[in-house]
Amino acid sequence: MLIVDAQVHIWSGGKPTNANHRQVAAFTADELLKEMDEAGVNAAVIHPPASWDPNSNELAVEAARKHPDRLAILGNFPLDRPESRQLVDTWKQRPGMLGLRFALLAPHQQTWLTDGTMDWLWPAAEKARIPIMFLTNGQTHLFDRIAERHPQLTLVIDHMGVSSDALKNGKMPEAIDQSVALAKHPNVSVKLSAAPLFSSEPYPFRDMTPTIRRLFDAYGPRRSHWGTDVTNSFAKATYRQRVTHFTEELSFLSEDDKDWVMGRAIMERLGWS
Repeated sequence: MLIVDAQVHIWSGGKPTNANHRQVAAFTADELLKEMDEAGVNAAVIHPPASWDPNSNELAVEAARKHPDRLAILGNFPLDRPESRQLVDTWKQRPGMLGLRFALLAPHQQTWLTDGTMDWLWPAAEKARIPIMFLTNGQTHLFDRIAERHPQLTLVIDHMGVSSDALKNGKMPEAIDQSVALAKHPNVSVKLSAAPLFSSEPYPFRDMTPTIRRLFDAYGPRRSHWGTDVTNSFAKATYRQRVTHFTEELSFLSEDDKDWVMGRAIMERLGWS
C-alpha cells in the first residue's frame, strides 16, 4: 500500500503562531523525511505555513526539488493583492507545485468569499487546472455555489471542514454537516485529517470514528484523503499511530478502501504521478 500524507508543514522562520503546533523555530525537510521513514510514510504534500514563515513557499520548493519522488506542494499567495493574479498561469511550473491551499481563518479574511475578493480565483484556477484546498471558519457551505459554477475546478476540504475555532466553540457538528453537504459535487473531496486534534480521547480516538465514517460514506474511498498535519497536536499521537489509526483501527475500511484513502486518491486528485 502506498501511503501518502495529504498534509505536512516544514518551516524555518521561527516558532509557529498556532500553539497546537510544535513550538520549535524550524522543522526541516530532512527531519520530516526521517519521521516519515520511521512511520512508514512513502510521500507527503507540503502546505507552506506562510502565517508564521513568510519564506515557507520557497522552502517547500527547495525540498520538492531535492526529493521529487517523496515531496510535493500545495502553495499559497496573498489573495487580496492584485499582483497575485499573474501567478496562476505559471504556478504549477515551480518544482513540486501541484496546487493551492488557503486557510481563510483570520478575521480580515472572513468576508473574502462574499465580498468579491476571491471571485477572480475560481475561473482562473479552473482554466489552469489548479486544485484548491481550503479551510474556513464555518463558511464551507459557500463553496456549494463555487463547486456548481466551476465543475472542472478541483476542490478539497481541509481537516474535515473543522477549524480550531469551530472546535473551541462547540460548532464541530455544524462544520461536519456543511462538509457532508458538499459531497454531491463530484469535483469536491475531503481530507480526513486532524483527528487527534479534534478527539477528546487518547489513541485510537474512538470518539472520532462516527465522524470519519460519516464523511467517508458521503465521499467514498476515491474522494477521501488521509492526512496527519503531524506537527499539530504532536503530544497526542506519534506519526506511526496516525498511520495505524486508519490502517488498523477503522474496521469499516476494506483493504481496497485503505489503498485509496491512504494515498492513491490524493495522488490522483492532485495529478501527482
